[in-house]
Amino acid sequence: MTHPTAIILAAGKGTRMNSEMPKVAHVVAGRAMVEWVVDACRVAGCAKIILVVGYKQELIRELFKDEAEGGGVEFAVQGEQLGTGHAVLCAKDHLGEQINAERAPVFVLAGDGPLISGSTLKALLERHESAGSAATLATAKIDEPTGYGRIVRDAAGKFEQIVEQKNASPEQLKIREINPSYYCFNASDLFSALNKVQRNDVSGEYYVTDVPAFLLAEGKANGGGVEVVDAVPAEEVLSVNTPEQLAQIEALLLKSAGAPSTREASR
Repeated sequence: MTHPTAIILAAGKGTRMNSEMPKVAHVVAGRAMVEWVVDACRVAGCAKIILVVGYKQELIRELFKDEAEGGGVEFAVQGEQLGTGHAVLCAKDHLGEQINAERAPVFVLAGDGPLISGSTLKALLERHESAGSAATLATAKIDEPTGYGRIVRDAAGKFEQIVEQKNASPEQLKIREINPSYYCFNASDLFSALNKVQRNDVSGEYYVTDVPAFLLAEGKANGGGVEVVDAVPAEEVLSVNTPEQLAQIEALLLKSAGAPSTREASR
């Protein structure tokens, strides 16, 4: 299996966390959220990990100082918060070799999903390579999809597009198959499509979620296609937007490790 590269989005502030820290630097189960995501990438065999940083980036850089000095972790800077598509574009200069290769797999992941597992990323990569697809998305079906982008399929059940919550119609909001932001792209196809993504009319942001539909529209399906794999366990889907969610995820992580919650122990 090819050694993939990972782009981890870690530039946001996270205003609902009621903190001045970067969102992904908040500690859950003894470690910063983004450290759990980096660990999963290492388990999946990533040879290079690029962290897209911005708000108070010095704190994220400090977390990975040793790995950066050793060359395993690199930093790309998103100076202005213009959405996930813009964040990925900020990492382009770190991926010249991959973009020029015929097929170079690149994970694109959110830094605020500490429940992500290396085994899920391996399954995503295996499907991407075996199918020879241009993009492969790992999706999940959950009972309460509020807040997540929805996976829209056509009448034949094939992938059509990802629609963000704020852009979804009433019918689309009923969809329970969601996008937990686990992507594997061919690097060349990813950046070719990102150059054509337009600002969203509602949010004013550039969405990486627009890329799979772009690849289909441009005929990439004929040469590779877009694979959708229902591979993410429901318990991995939770990301952190509030202190309450942070406590909930910590409990899940510590339960899996057989350890007591530090928040419970401190009460």
